[in-house]
Amino acid sequence: MASAIEIEVGDRTVRVSNPDRVYFPARGETKLDLVNYYMSVGDGIVRALRERPCMMHRFPSGVSGEKVHQKRVPNGAPPWLETVRVNFPRYNRHAYELCVTELASVIWSVQMSTVEFHPWNSRRADTEKPDEWRIDLDPMPDCPFPRVRRVAHVVREVLDELGITGYPKTSGGAGLHVYVRIEPRWGFQEVRRAALAFAKEVERRAPDDVTTTWWRKDRDPAMLFVDYNQNARDHTIASAYSVRGNPEATVSTPIRWDEVADVEPGDFTIATVPARFAELGDLHATIDDKAHSIEPLLEWADRDGLAED
Repeated sequence: MASAIEIEVGDRTVRVSNPDRVYFPARGETKLDLVNYYMSVGDGIVRALRERPCMMHRFPSGVSGEKVHQKRVPNGAPPWLETVRVNFPRYNRHAYELCVTELASVIWSVQMSTVEFHPWNSRRADTEKPDEWRIDLDPMPDCPFPRVRRVAHVVREVLDELGITGYPKTSGGAGLHVYVRIEPRWGFQEVRRAALAFAKEVERRAPDDVTTTWWRKDRDPAMLFVDYNQNARDHTIASAYSVRGNPEATVSTPIRWDEVADVEPGDFTIATVPARFAELGDLHATIDDKAHSIEPLLEWADRDGLAED
């Protein structure tokens, strides 16, 4: 069993210790398998994380062990690793978080036992102005997946009426996400308010499937929650191409809209996504081509009397 190996990543060399350690017990995939997965989707994962503050979800002994939510880049990081300072006013603190600009940063993070990458929806040019609106279709425990699919089609219908392009992906769990590039003109409260207005419209159109009820205890366990609060400051969800910390090593995977009708939550893993990526490329490759305004959504928020908080 190798104690360490060196991986060439572009112009960098990243040392990977304990490459044979099993991280995912369902199929016995190792830390090196995780490295190879991220190498295989390099363009996609870098695009998803590029220049965003990023929290690392680390599993030092594999996904069956302890999970560490790592905001601060630890001491001893290589000098080429880029970071971005983010502030936490509520706690009067700050942190220098990972800021991916190249694939070597991702592979270094895997060396540090990172499995999941959870980026902010803003970039380091102005961390207080999001450029990504996240529509999180979050099923309650008894919500059947066909309901998630139905709501995704409603989401697309509303986006199409607004002239907005949404990019769907699996969550790697039980739900679906849709990402939209927006102009970085508004703060987190305004983006969250716009997201709430959108969620309310989806709820109006699919009242038998959707809830926007805030308190979990008050939601019907068979409904789908459109989680607008994922657009609040310092809230993060797994990026496109991020592996999830479960035994099956599922992946939050970009899909086409015409795949929504047949997709299953467990379809995409580190064992299946590399071949898909090699065939299809990054289905989110054009996500940065156009940034949309959220002014129509803020008008809906005004119409509905939705407060910022």
